[in-house]
Amino acid sequence: FFKTDLVRYLQSMSAEWGNGLFGCFNDCGICIMTYFCPCYTFGKNAEAVGESCCLCCLCYGCHPFDLAAKVAVRTKIRVQKGIAGTIAGDIVCHVFCSACAICQEAQELKTGGASMARE
Repeated sequence: FFKTDLVRYLQSMSAEWGNGLFGCFNDCGICIMTYFCPCYTFGKNAEAVGESCCLCCLCYGCHPFDLAAKVAVRTKIRVQKGIAGTIAGDIVCHVFCSACAICQEAQELKTGGASMARE
């Protein structure tokens, strides 16, 4: 019983990101916004997965809290979209390429029907 559930869960987590980590320029609007105001893009990503936009935006840049928040949001996006990966991979992405990771997350949310615009 448990083995069957585990196999189904692992199969459901086999999708990949719609854009590569360095595919920032696939959406120049998100890329430019993230370059000049990464806290805004990060906050909107958080809001799209049910977290507080303002809290995440304020937390941005306050180490180590921002890393924990960034990883939590990325992990939530991965789980909601069924994207394969690990928390360790999410940490590495945000430690070494945070702006690219935020762009990738925003692009994934945008293609999934969520929008960066306020509704």
